[in-house]
Amino acid sequence: MASGWGISGNKGRCYDFWLDFSECMSRCRQPKDCGLLREDYLECLHHSKEFYRRNRIYKEEERQLRAAARKAEGGESIDSHHK
Repeated sequence: MASGWGISGNKGRCYDFWLDFSECMSRCRQPKDCGLLREDYLECLHHSKEFYRRNRIYKEEERQLRAAARKAEGGESIDSHHK
């Protein structure tokens, strides 16, 4: 990745993030000063925040569908259990 070349021979998709992070690390006083650039670079590589967000959205949609199905069947709502 640090070479800048991607799999197809073009510039790697995360190379610009790497350059920003690398430049910051070379001129900063403390590595924590470059934390946000490091996060951006790692997100570009692994997409972990994106996958986490997508998973949370999926789970919420599933929860809403289950609640709607229970309501349509005439079942008790979640709130009625707490009264």
